[in-house]
Amino acid sequence: MNTQLRGTSLREDDIRTGKALVTEWHPKIDYQFDAGTAVGQFLDGLKAGKIMGRQCDVCGRIVIPPRMFCEKCFRRNDRWVELKHTGRINTFSVSFVNWDASRRTTPQVPAVIDIDGTNPSMGILHLLGEVGQTLEEVLRRVRIGMAVEAVWKPAEQREGAITDIMYFRPVGG
Repeated sequence: MNTQLRGTSLREDDIRTGKALVTEWHPKIDYQFDAGTAVGQFLDGLKAGKIMGRQCDVCGRIVIPPRMFCEKCFRRNDRWVELKHTGRINTFSVSFVNWDASRRTTPQVPAVIDIDGTNPSMGILHLLGEVGQTLEEVLRRVRIGMAVEAVWKPAEQREGAITDIMYFRPVGG
């Protein structure tokens, strides 16, 4: 039995001239993202200029990003709490590469910010700003444990996204 399949090779000219059948298909792939109850209300809070967390009255945890259930007590968290717009740097990095792998001339500084008022201390990943235009300046100014504050977009520009906070800057400018 012959197991070799026989066929005719296509050349680019066969496609261009219509000798080979070609079809294009543009699928309609619209979708919507559902943030869920906890993250949805967190995003609504950001649009209003508030950082919101969830509190468990049994163990006292206040968590961000908010979750509807306490991972420690295995019960529903009791209430929403507005948190401060301040925090401390838990960890940070200095990057000279953009999200699309293109090079930067000035550093971008992503950091985990432990938001004041959370218990235990919990953070969000965000950018630092006003910390320098060179690697040397950033490394001279930024420290683990350093106090920072949120810098918000103007209210009319907020859309209910984490980017409604433009960045966190050192407390005191």
